[in-house]
Amino acid sequence: MTLPESDALDHFTKARGAHGDLQQALHNELILQHRDLADSVAAAYAGQGRDRADLRQVAYIGLIKAVRRFDPAIGRRFPAFAVPTIHGEIKRYLRDLSWMVRPPREVQDLRTTVAKVYPSLTQRLAREPSLPELARELGQTEKIVSEALTCHSSLQPDSLDAPFQGGFLADVHGSIDGRLEQAENLVVLAEAIRTLDDGEKDLLCRRYFHEEPQQVIGERLGMTQMQVSRRLAKILVKLQHEILGRPAPAKAAAVARAQAGAAVGAQTASA
Repeated sequence: MTLPESDALDHFTKARGAHGDLQQALHNELILQHRDLADSVAAAYAGQGRDRADLRQVAYIGLIKAVRRFDPAIGRRFPAFAVPTIHGEIKRYLRDLSWMVRPPREVQDLRTTVAKVYPSLTQRLAREPSLPELARELGQTEKIVSEALTCHSSLQPDSLDAPFQGGFLADVHGSIDGRLEQAENLVVLAEAIRTLDDGEKDLLCRRYFHEEPQQVIGERLGMTQMQVSRRLAKILVKLQHEILGRPAPAKAAAVARAQAGAAVGAQTASA
């Protein structure tokens, strides 16, 4: 229960002149007697995505600061000093600490400005304003205004474990990245390619990276098309042996050619 103003001023005067435990005891008494003031200010900020208990705790911090700073010799009414202090404490909390994903300061400030301008612009247009109209009214780009309008979701983003269409939100947004397996295959293939000599690497590069026909390769290297085909098959079998860690049968050449051919081109470019 709040003390009468004259009694409260007496308590503040005693607290200003006290020290140590006595001053702390007087401050605690004054804080408890003005808790309803903090509660009423915190209630003004209650809304979607804001925890009322958190707001009250922040308001109490503001009240504590106001009690400690108030000087009855300068101002005679404590509520007139305490209310702006509590408001400031809550606004700082909402600006800096209440976001799960904190947007830039300018986006937060613009969000507040949009909330103030939106009703008057709606009344003037007799309809809800469009994004370009809001941007012109605020003198900002459409992109940053759009960010300000949507940043409210950053206060409390939906959990990936939230139920969604009979499953979970993570089932919709998450997926297996096939590039991870491809990256692993390329690393293994790179190790195998390092065991080849320069001639074998050159042959692979011409066939699978530059995609030269076997006949063209043969003409450049002084070989027949059949010789190029056989040498490529041996190279692929050799790669298979290095990758699998065991000798490969002769009939695996065709299988190795089909499996490794597509990946060799990309790997040879970086080798």
